[in-house]
Amino acid sequence: MLRALIEKLKQTEHGFKHIMVAGDALLQDSSLDHFQLAKQLITEVSYQGRMLGVYLLGRLAALEPKAFILLRDQVSKDANWRVQEMLAKAFDDYCRQINYEKALAIIEQWLDNPDTNVKRAVIEGLRIWTSRPYFRDNPQKAIAYISKWKASDSEYLRKSVGNALRDIRKKYPHLINQEIETWDLTNKYIAYTRKLLDK
Repeated sequence: MLRALIEKLKQTEHGFKHIMVAGDALLQDSSLDHFQLAKQLITEVSYQGRMLGVYLLGRLAALEPKAFILLRDQVSKDANWRVQEMLAKAFDDYCRQINYEKALAIIEQWLDNPDTNVKRAVIEGLRIWTSRPYFRDNPQKAIAYISKWKASDSEYLRKSVGNALRDIRKKYPHLINQEIETWDLTNKYIAYTRKLLDK
């Protein structure tokens, strides 16, 4: 059954919806050990199979600490960008389940993680930050969290920083302008991030 499902998923190369629908169907099957299934799936050859495993881990992580650890320590090492996009979604799902305000300590831990993909999962996953509970009422907090990595030596991460701040700028231009007034634009990395805000 699982092989047939993965083969079906492999027929669609783009998007996330079909993966999430398949994951929700698996989660409704109480005869399955969902955590063991997710662990198996994140080792699949096809990125679609791994994405399905990541989606399951994200749905399980609030109640299964081992699932959350796998997302941080194993999934973050996956070289496929689509799997990293699903990691971002999984992190947001985790925060939503436990409550965004209660997730602040975890958000801070992930943002301080040495792995670029772990940091990016937070910044990309919570977009648009100010549409999320807690951050909707505390946009300055979101801006501070995101801006911390404006000078990252990872272009991949800086792109997420710039894009996330640009999202917020549409609703809170004065707050973003206050933030960028403090930036040292002689730093080439910060200058790069700053340019992304105007795209």
